[in-house]
Amino acid sequence: QVQLVESGGGLVQAGGSLSVSCAASGRTFNRYYMGWFRQSPGKEREFVAAINWSGSTTYATSVKGRFTISRDNVRNAVHLQMNSLKVEDTAVYYCAAREGGNLFSRMYDYWGQGTQVTVSS
Repeated sequence: QVQLVESGGGLVQAGGSLSVSCAASGRTFNRYYMGWFRQSPGKEREFVAAINWSGSTTYATSVKGRFTISRDNVRNAVHLQMNSLKVEDTAVYYCAAREGGNLFSRMYDYWGQGTQVTVSS
């Protein structure tokens, strides 16, 4: 069982930067694939980025080049650095974890409660 707690959301102007983090419980964190998803009002939840235990990453086309996912296997944490933010990046951002599968799978077993990111124009 893994528990995930996000932090770091907030309000930022378009063009600005913001970082969100996810703290994970459990002794085997370094075995987990970690992902970030987001959901805006009236829209389905969408994939943002994922990282495996060795640091390989994959991104949604809409955020590639602007967002960076990273992980700290010592502190059991995963981070999402968001630069050049756009109004359309406004959403609740969720951290997710999965033990099996591959980096490109979008199916995750564990989810955090989410943190709000609002980008103003």
